[in-house]
Amino acid sequence: METIRSFFLGVWDRLPPISVFDIIDILIMAFIIYKIIMLIRRTSSASVAKGILILIAAVGVSQIAQLSTVNFLLTKVVEWGVLALVILFQPEIRRFLEQMGRSGLGSLFSTVKIDIDDLENAITQTVEAYTALSKSKTGALMVFERQNMLDEAIKTGTRLDSAIHSELLKNIFWNKAPMHDGAVIVRNGRIVGAGCMLPLSGNVNLSRDLGMRHRAGIGISEQSDAVAAIVSEETGSISVAVGGQLKRHLAPATFDKLLRNELMPGEMEGERKKFKFPSLAELGGLIRGRKGGKGDGENEKKD
Repeated sequence: METIRSFFLGVWDRLPPISVFDIIDILIMAFIIYKIIMLIRRTSSASVAKGILILIAAVGVSQIAQLSTVNFLLTKVVEWGVLALVILFQPEIRRFLEQMGRSGLGSLFSTVKIDIDDLENAITQTVEAYTALSKSKTGALMVFERQNMLDEAIKTGTRLDSAIHSELLKNIFWNKAPMHDGAVIVRNGRIVGAGCMLPLSGNVNLSRDLGMRHRAGIGISEQSDAVAAIVSEETGSISVAVGGQLKRHLAPATFDKLLRNELMPGEMEGERKKFKFPSLAELGGLIRGRKGGKGDGENEKKD
């Protein structure tokens, strides 16, 4: 025990003195790194960042294992990779600098709060509009943004900032309207873009009876965590694409439930946590009530 104590005391003596400013410096850097990671997670470049980390780890492993040739090649890739990073992350770097210039660091690193009421209204109005569009066989495509930001897709259409209403959606997707062929993009329960162009799915195994709307909806769900809702112009069926998977021929009630499960998971978990087991007295009253109800039912049948 004395040996262990002397070992830790020796290690502690070799450490440089840590002041309050050093602790503040570490906390600030940890906060900045955390926020940068969260910003990367909200974009489609998160997979690229994972690949970079794997490459750096491979350099370390090759150096430890003394794989000279592999280590030389990977080191050169990392050296030239700085320029490649600037090219790959050019949209994110530009967005970061633009946000910093417009609103400062405070709002840049702040967390966006989602209004549950706006999201609830968005789902209700969307289901109402899609029910009407399905009956009239009017094609529609809506994309609900989640963690991954869809700024590049929004730039291809008309920027809006509007609450969702069923009549507005029916007017946008009316077949003679100028923006009916594009997608409506929803962010935090509000419409932020209409007439937007989306990337088509590269999946060659998709059914041939799927049109461009369905392929675009599947494509954006493959490249991001967004939820795409589609109304077929030929059959009027309602479909939802999530994670590259398409769920077709949905009834309005099923469509409503699916949107709530995908877009409001926190609230659903909160409702489940609110459940509590009844007390013994409540169980006794429940059993007596059910027995009484059964007796009343039997008397009604006899009468």
